[in-house]
Amino acid sequence: MTDDAYALDKRRLRVAFARATGSYDESAVLQAEIGRRLLERLDYVHLDPRRVLDAGAGTGRGSRALRERYRRAEIVALDIAQAMLCELRRRSGGWRERFRRTPAVCADVERLPLADGCIDLIHSNVALQWSMSLDAVFGEFRRVLAPGGLLMFTTFGPDTLRELRAAWAEVDDRVHVHAFADMHDIGDALLRAGFSDPVVDREDIVLTYGDVKTLMQDLRQIGATNAAVGRGRGLMTPRRLRALEQAYARRRDRDGRLPATYEVIYGHAWCPQPMSVNARPVIPIRPVSG
Repeated sequence: MTDDAYALDKRRLRVAFARATGSYDESAVLQAEIGRRLLERLDYVHLDPRRVLDAGAGTGRGSRALRERYRRAEIVALDIAQAMLCELRRRSGGWRERFRRTPAVCADVERLPLADGCIDLIHSNVALQWSMSLDAVFGEFRRVLAPGGLLMFTTFGPDTLRELRAAWAEVDDRVHVHAFADMHDIGDALLRAGFSDPVVDREDIVLTYGDVKTLMQDLRQIGATNAAVGRGRGLMTPRRLRALEQAYARRRDRDGRLPATYEVIYGHAWCPQPMSVNARPVIPIRPVSG
């Protein structure tokens, strides 16, 4: 399978997230937990940002948390799916919210419609895996960050959904699970973009399911459908579904459950500032697992 087969169809991506808008928050339990852990890391950083970018804001869970944390800051919510941002707007009800609405921008993180140096903090929770090029994304993040600004993000690593990938490999040779960047490649990309003091660490989180259908339904309800250019076309046939179920069944854990591993990568880096400025705070990281 060529690398081109793993390239993402951005149009299909937008459609998938639009369809998942109504079910996303209820189903994205893992994404919410990862977002909570990412925000905890900001407890160790003294920042008073004037403008914060929530890149990959979705329905606005992270944007709302950022607003509570930085009450004086403008929170800019950006997402590739307009339907997600419409849902964010719908949930920002009440006169207080209308008075200080969060600006919503529908755009791709690889091409930010923002001025140079206008952002003090970029927050991005499990969104970078939907980009085509880390160099393009980090280049744009570096461009819009002000000197001394901070980038904090999470994304998924190559061990994500490894059980599903292996089970599908026993059924056919099509692309069913996206390719994810390794943490070392992410660190290298941060350096190439001109960030300073990058730190990247990882942990594995394992969800379990009673059957394959429930796993596939969970992925659809958060918009995490197969958007690879080299994906197979057509509907899932009963025969192929049975073959997938049989292959996955050989990976049941001791409790008879089907594991779904997510390799979660956490990262942060700073936009360089004049050498006369005091040293930056150190952000604690949890021990590497797996």
